[in-house]
Amino acid sequence: MADHLADPDEDVLDQDRIEAVLQAVAAGDSAAIDALLDPLHAADIADLLEQIGGPDRRALIRLWSHEIDGEILSEISDAIREEVIESLPRDVLAEAVRDLETDDVVDILEDLDAPQQGMILAALTEADRVAVEQAMAYPEYSAGRLMQRETVVAPEHWTVGEAIDFLRVADPLPDQFYHVILVNPRMQPVGYATLGRILSSGREVPLRDIVEASFRTIEATDPEADVAYIFNQYHLISCPVVDAAGRLVGVITIDDAMNVLDEEHAEDMLRLAGVGDEASVSDNAFKTMKQRLPWLVVNLFTASLSVAALMPIVASTGGIAGTQSLAVAVRALATRDLTAANARRVIWRELGAGVLNGLGLALILGLAAWGIFGDWKLGLVLGMAMIVNQIVAALGGVLVPLTLERSGLDPALASGTFVTTLTDVMGFFAFLGLATVLLI
Repeated sequence: MADHLADPDEDVLDQDRIEAVLQAVAAGDSAAIDALLDPLHAADIADLLEQIGGPDRRALIRLWSHEIDGEILSEISDAIREEVIESLPRDVLAEAVRDLETDDVVDILEDLDAPQQGMILAALTEADRVAVEQAMAYPEYSAGRLMQRETVVAPEHWTVGEAIDFLRVADPLPDQFYHVILVNPRMQPVGYATLGRILSSGREVPLRDIVEASFRTIEATDPEADVAYIFNQYHLISCPVVDAAGRLVGVITIDDAMNVLDEEHAEDMLRLAGVGDEASVSDNAFKTMKQRLPWLVVNLFTASLSVAALMPIVASTGGIAGTQSLAVAVRALATRDLTAANARRVIWRELGAGVLNGLGLALILGLAAWGIFGDWKLGLVLGMAMIVNQIVAALGGVLVPLTLERSGLDPALASGTFVTTLTDVMGFFAFLGLATVLLI
């Protein structure tokens, strides 16, 4: 095991470290797992859990569960978070969620079933539980769900010295905050001052004299997409959240706003490709098929209406399937969710999805051709060609970008041309080849 152990002084998640972790898991070596994972950032540990297979993931959690904290839990992808939570001992889960800010707890709860939500809420202190339940009462995808309840406020008449003295003795303070929010007697925010301005100003300076010109507020019911736009448009680092009466109820920080912006862009790209807004390389073949098949069926009918021949239907539907697979793969490569560690599993997942989609489309197209032309053999040829091209499209959509990236080329720029050509050629080749064998 020592030969495969990564240097504990290094804090990089690479293929060698992933393979060493898998070997340690197979050997049941908790000490080796500690040495390999302790130097890593929480986000890298979350990536590792996402990249390895389900059995290895559950075994790793069993051997290393005592080290999984709230920071790691909040970084884990929604696609596997429920599985990870189910695998954690109750005491470990309770300790992990107690370390989190309320916005992170809300983010975790949103994707869980009611029994798991109750288990996490029960682990919180009474004050945190009330704060989380109040946040969960706001509409989904609203600012109220995104905000953290922990804020740092000061009366609007305070001086810099009074604010500094307060900050030195206040307990607890949020783990991260950027502004001291000034409020009036009705707890309505009237401005905020950055910590930098506070520390660089004299003690006698009134806080209202050093407030930022960028100050604005967000209503708790505003859509989170609007929140992301405001942060990006006005270059904010935090923003107070108010209720309908303008009273302060929380604050949103730039990390949460940028996560929303990133998710919005990812959802738009995936929806444009017709794969749904929650597609992930961690999904299994059946879930992937359910996300993609409806759009492929729509394309099947639109292609049937727009062409006068049968062959382009197979090629066109294959091209759409290739684009679906390609969109998920390119996105995963960009975010480093698709790596050498999980490439084989993703390829097998795409193969399974291609077979399932092909069977569904083949049944529809084959029966339609038989009914229209009265020739069951023609329907069989079309159905078999569709299955072949769906498999080619699914595999091409992940293998082409992987190959281009390994060759040092940009998969986002070049993959589309190769995948489209591949599905067009294979669509015509499969149809003509099968027709030659079965019809002539």
